[in-house]
Amino acid sequence: MIDQILRAISFIFHPMLMPLLGVVLYFSKTPRFIPNAIVEAKLFSTSILTIILPILLFYLLKSIKKVKTIYLETTHERILPLFLNCIIIILILSRIFTIEEIPELYFFFIGILISNISCLILAFLKFKSSIHMIAISGIFMFSLGLSVHFKININGIIALVSVVMGAIATSKLHLKVHTPIELFAGLMIGLLPQLLLIKYWL
Repeated sequence: MIDQILRAISFIFHPMLMPLLGVVLYFSKTPRFIPNAIVEAKLFSTSILTIILPILLFYLLKSIKKVKTIYLETTHERILPLFLNCIIIILILSRIFTIEEIPELYFFFIGILISNISCLILAFLKFKSSIHMIAISGIFMFSLGLSVHFKININGIIALVSVVMGAIATSKLHLKVHTPIELFAGLMIGLLPQLLLIKYWL
């Protein structure tokens, strides 16, 4: 029963969902007026590129036996999906969230790109950092940044993300998917790019 719950946590908070979560968080908390049509278009485009397209690419890679599961359990399996994800993020940066239009989300995705590249480099070096921790820690830092930037109280959201971060780490350790050092590496790879980029949009 415990194993099923912990596996469910990994599935519910899959890294593919985190970019969209960051975009939803931004649009739900920004005090700026942004027409609903633009918000809906941005959310739709982000959903297609960060969820639907990666799922389609996963099944393509699985059909040609490049990956086995959506969790990318080996470093070898990670290389091609991470590379393709970098291309997707570059497309998002050039077409959906430009620096002139929405700098906060532009630098959020720059941070995601840096984290992806870092994870890809480590995969080449046969080190399996936790992609789940990378994703959730990036959201955590972005949430803190939004709170300071817009001078709003979103302590409840920040606390919830912290709990989820702990639950994911517990899940990975209990299921023996990652070692503590792999989880810590994922935490730093997700956290630091967002932290270092905050100064460009605060």
